[in-house]
Amino acid sequence: MSTVSNLVVNQGATYETTVTVNDSAGTALDLTGYTAQAQVRKSYDSSTATNMTTTFHLVRTTGKITLTLTDTQTTALEWGRYVWDLLITSSGGTKTRVVEGIATITPSVSRS
Repeated sequence: MSTVSNLVVNQGATYETTVTVNDSAGTALDLTGYTAQAQVRKSYDSSTATNMTTTFHLVRTTGKITLTLTDTQTTALEWGRYVWDLLITSSGGTKTRVVEGIATITPSVSRS
């Protein structure tokens, strides 16, 4: 079962957050050999998605993955409520959704 974590993303600004993936005992999962994918969608059945950049920390045994949206990406998102999740895939091909939730995009006043 995945962890629920809701995000607040400021439209027009770079967004970054770090998540720690733990095993069933609550210990940081060794992410050596894993890949990751994170997406934001307007709804669960939306055909379009915004991909978050996923970056593993240098020491993969910490279980940490940083998720990033650029200012260009957040500008392109209309303000409102979205859904998001983070999926990891082991070297053996097992896919696990580890975090999911609501991403609230807050409107921006400043524009260039």
